[in-house]
Amino acid sequence: MDLGEPEAYEVLDPGIPVYSSDGEEIGKVTHVLADEREDVFDGIVIGEHRFGREHRFADADDIEAIYERGVVLKLDAAACAQLPKPSANPAVMRDDPAESESEFRHQKLTRAWNLISGKS
Repeated sequence: MDLGEPEAYEVLDPGIPVYSSDGEEIGKVTHVLADEREDVFDGIVIGEHRFGREHRFADADDIEAIYERGVVLKLDAAACAQLPKPSANPAVMRDDPAESESEFRHQKLTRAWNLISGKS
């Protein structure tokens, strides 16, 4: 699979395919979640995927690489099926001893939902 040259998140376009670490296309980028003022990349919202109709969120920490013609996640296809769904009031993603990390992920999912629903 030729994904082209590595790219920065700033030029990542909607519609670019997203692949699991084991090479399966799991969906397409619908939104890039970033704070451009702070130059912080938070992750991507995946749509048109093989796991149902709801969008899924891949945190920046779940992304292995971004290329011209695709994004590769660190997760295999089975783990990709467990990616969280952005919503207006997302549940806690995991019981994390570091509450600030859990809250930070909650905020990312809420921001992703706002992008999807046009509230951003």
